[in-house]
Amino acid sequence: MNDHQTKKAGGKRLGAGRKSGSGVYQEATTVMRVPVSQKAVLSQLLSRYAQQQQQRKQLDSPHAFAQLEHPIQAIALPLYQSKVPAGFPSPADDHVELRLDPSTYLIDQADSTFFVTIQGESMIEVGLMPGDKAVVDRGKSAVTGDIVLAMIDGEFTIKTLAKQADGTPKLLPANASGRYAPILIQPPMQFEVWGVVIGSFRRFR
Repeated sequence: MNDHQTKKAGGKRLGAGRKSGSGVYQEATTVMRVPVSQKAVLSQLLSRYAQQQQQRKQLDSPHAFAQLEHPIQAIALPLYQSKVPAGFPSPADDHVELRLDPSTYLIDQADSTFFVTIQGESMIEVGLMPGDKAVVDRGKSAVTGDIVLAMIDGEFTIKTLAKQADGTPKLLPANASGRYAPILIQPPMQFEVWGVVIGSFRRFR
């Protein structure tokens, strides 16, 4: 008998098989027996779970929620008339249009305003970059077209509020790369708009 006939065919190869976390459920799976009568129910449950796992990739959940300090200290800085794309405006007094309080400019209702830190790149085309602070006002009623802080199944995301053909909400990313898909709100998803994003700011240094 030849050597190759005595060896068992097949066998596990190093590195073979599906990579961990790459399947439908984004984690390792196992085999189990279930009652025939419950197969359809469990299939629906697993399908919903897979959708949630995929949905989490689209959320770019913000973090580091922060409240305003009270009382807000007023500060007035010069706002120059000269429009300089990338330079320094003239310090001459006759170029000062008015004095601007950044708090007044960014905040409409102090008691209902808080900040969240942007995470991910799903909204970069509206100027919301990773690390930016989004200014969120819970006192404003969201309308179609607003950028909102929404909660979906217990997780936060910042997206543009829109409507599906049947009038139910959907959330739109602002990134043309194709990495982020619209999030369609449908039963049994738990959905709530927590506030309207009214502005943002960032530090360069």
